[in-house]
Amino acid sequence: MANEVPALGGLPHVLSGKVRDLYDAGDDRLFFVASDRISAFDHVLASTIPDKGKVLTQISLFWFDHLREIVPNHLITASIDSYPPALRAYRDQLQGRSMLVRRARMVPVECVARGYLSGSGWKDYQRDGAVCGIKLPAGLRESDRLPEPIFTPAAKNHTGHDENIGFDAVVAAVGAPLAEHLRELTLRIYAKASEHAESKGLILADTKFEFGFVPGSDLHGTLAAHGQAADGDVLVLADEVLTPDSSRYWLASGYAPGGAQPSFDKQFVRDYLLSIRWNQQPPAPALPDEVVAQTRAKYLQAFELLTGQPLKV
Repeated sequence: MANEVPALGGLPHVLSGKVRDLYDAGDDRLFFVASDRISAFDHVLASTIPDKGKVLTQISLFWFDHLREIVPNHLITASIDSYPPALRAYRDQLQGRSMLVRRARMVPVECVARGYLSGSGWKDYQRDGAVCGIKLPAGLRESDRLPEPIFTPAAKNHTGHDENIGFDAVVAAVGAPLAEHLRELTLRIYAKASEHAESKGLILADTKFEFGFVPGSDLHGTLAAHGQAADGDVLVLADEVLTPDSSRYWLASGYAPGGAQPSFDKQFVRDYLLSIRWNQQPPAPALPDEVVAQTRAKYLQAFELLTGQPLKV
């Protein structure tokens, strides 16, 4: 089965998402393994996309490094030689798709930045001319660039699609000081990531981040480099970062506002499922080899464009 969770050296299994499996690595650490599972319409499909988990992990590692001057992150190491001994026997299984991270107390909000009008933002705009309570100019088209990037948070929903919420709801959930900081930090990260993406011929239309708190003493060196105090808990960037699964990337050369744009994630998968008129109820179908190959190629293309490197397989 595509969604079976493997045992790993006696580490307790904490939970599994649609793609990642999480294990308790002790000492306030978690072990992340990104599978090759793929989901669409909130269901994990019967097929996998070879190397997808490696793409997601290695893109996140690239961005953790690229953004380190803006925000610390939860990564401890992605080197198998530095993993606990019980995990090293699984080198072939874990190489390129795993991370040892600090266990963070997660902020209960998805921090979304949008620079273009697409996806659920486009649907909200069509309905009321605003996204997450932010009024936008009249007459915008689908995929238009916004006058400036906006912070459009979402409530985490583990049973379905995340729900767009207004900034006031973030304040109610976490307090005004943290809400303001999350908005400012999200837009700063988006600006830096967009600049890099543009230099590689890509448009970063929107993306979502997750943040959490870890003890400051665990990040003493990093915090000192950022001029931040090492006392108390510290906000860090966590989970996956700026991957094709959490972000909407478009090729700049083909950008044509006024409709949906080809993206780098599950386009071929969604198109196929719509073509066969799947009722979006279990059991989820398998994918033809051609759709699997096209989807894998898109993930690899995104990785190579963003990083300038071939995937470490």
